[in-house]
Amino acid sequence: MNDQHIRQQLVNALGKRQAHQSFETVIENFPPARYNTKPPNTSYSFWHLLEHMRIAQADILDYIENPDYQYLKFPDDYWLPADAKADGAAWQATIDNFLADRASLIAIVQDPARDLTAQIAHGQAGHSILREILVVAAHNAYHIGEFGSLRGALGLW
Repeated sequence: MNDQHIRQQLVNALGKRQAHQSFETVIENFPPARYNTKPPNTSYSFWHLLEHMRIAQADILDYIENPDYQYLKFPDDYWLPADAKADGAAWQATIDNFLADRASLIAIVQDPARDLTAQIAHGQAGHSILREILVVAAHNAYHIGEFGSLRGALGLW
């Protein structure tokens, strides 16, 4: 097994544009007047969607790193209340925190002292850093695509 190759592919899955748009692309120049817009037939706004991504990613980072990790309640703890609104500061805080947590996950992957396939000591059976990074990458890719598609459907490019 080429450990460095696997680590690079995981870094790419977290932060590079591959078979989908990047996080940076879908949020770039997003119109501030639309942060709180709920696309038709959705119960959440664009900001809610970004916050959901941030919360889920932060939760997995916490799960990897925190021996006293406490499980969040799904779906309540992963989504904001329907009436939650963002201003420019909240929008930017969501983006900044998402990027900081993603950078922390990338640093974990790049650390050669971390065994990516070892059981997380305080985790469930079969849960490794590798598994958790793959979950984050898949979850983020799914919602990045959703964000981009909803943005396009509303003509917000």
